[in-house]
Amino acid sequence: MRLPGLRGYVQNFPFNADAAYDAIAESSFDDTAAMKALAQTPAYAEVLADEPNFIDGASMGAVITEEQVLRDGPAAGAKAIRLVRRRADMPVEEFFASFLAHGQAAARAPGVLRYAQCHTRRSAYGSGRVPAYDGVEIVWCAKGAAPADLPRCADPERSSSVAVIERIVTLRGADRLPDLGT
Repeated sequence: MRLPGLRGYVQNFPFNADAAYDAIAESSFDDTAAMKALAQTPAYAEVLADEPNFIDGASMGAVITEEQVLRDGPAAGAKAIRLVRRRADMPVEEFFASFLAHGQAAARAPGVLRYAQCHTRRSAYGSGRVPAYDGVEIVWCAKGAAPADLPRCADPERSSSVAVIERIVTLRGADRLPDLGT
């Protein structure tokens, strides 16, 4: 919470013990410069030194994205995070266009309270690199509602969804108030 330049930090814990992930963290920054500057700070060095106490570094992954809120509303109800990999036969730009079209429709579905879609930064594809995921969907639904099906542009065998309990640790300058309960 003391990291300079950090706009928001949210921890997400799966409902199911057999989920693909033990936790998913969301860190938000105003811009790339703020994110890069953080890496040079003593506070960040402290965080990195503490991580081996509770994180298996070999199984940890990261994806740097640009978030688009397609339906702004309360971050309430059930929350699901979907980590999406594109089909192998689909070019990156075509995936982003198709994924966005899917998101625009999914955001309007009955029961969806809030919908954010995060596209992996295009720089992650430079020099032949292949990022772990091409995009992330974050959906909050009213009781009894469910997120839309996986988009057709996604590879269902290499994508995963996790229903989570959200713990907002800090959100600076945001209209969402921290909920420190679980």
